Amino acid sequence: MTEKNNDILAEVNGEKISQKDVVSFITQMQGGQQFLNPQGIHQITDELVNQELMYIDALENKLDKDEEFTKELEITKENMLKNYAMHKLFESIEVSDEEIKNYYDNNKEVVKKPKSYRASHILVDDEESAKNILNEINDGLSFEDAANKYSKDNGSKNGDLGEFPKGTMVKEFEEALDKLGEGEISKPVKTQFGYHIIKLDHTHDEYLPEFDEIKDRIHDTLLMIKRQEKYLEKTRKIKEKVEVKKYY
Repeated sequence: MTEKNNDILAEVNGEKISQKDVVSFITQMQGGQQFLNPQGIHQITDELVNQELMYIDALENKLDKDEEFTKELEITKENMLKNYAMHKLFESIEVSDEEIKNYYDNNKEVVKKPKSYRASHILVDDEESAKNILNEINDGLSFEDAANKYSKDNGSKNGDLGEFPKGTMVKEFEEALDKLGEGEISKPVKTQFGYHIIKLDHTHDEYLPEFDEIKDRIHDTLLMIKRQEKYLEKTRKIKEKVEVKKYY
């Protein structure tokens, strides 16, 4: 494709680097947005020039003939071909609106949103420590401050566990949750992890989402099922003409 002269940002041995090349490179970079300005464009252009120089030098030194490189290249080629074969196998698969609606109508139990909780907790090793912390909370220490000060669960800031569906937590934890009203704090609860003080922020009861709310998820589910079926069918046919030995 011919580039306009003002679109060409650099040349290395006649190999043109266009603004389109640079922008494409930037958009594939993690955090690349910071380079989408005149100074950033020039920085990335310099980098692409340097990469082109390294490529030229590698060819001059016949690194493309190096045994280690050719082995790596063959592995990369094999993996790319596998991925391309999967792409070609799946590219014609479609999911119709009728299939999505039929799935929704006939699988209400599957598409239901389960009951969910939004909760926080403080986790300590022994019951006495949990009782002492609970006393401090009752005396005015905020739950969040108590969690940051005492909880050994460092992964939950302010003790916040976020929102999670029923069945996520261990039995004792969820049984305690189900006894709490929104905003209430539990007595110490023993689980395999230690002793918890649990605060229930809110709950969402199980419900059936409206069709429009969930149709994209159903589409993805059906697409995955169809792809899996076609993949297994294809591999079964290939096995008929290819010898396969398993040692497990």
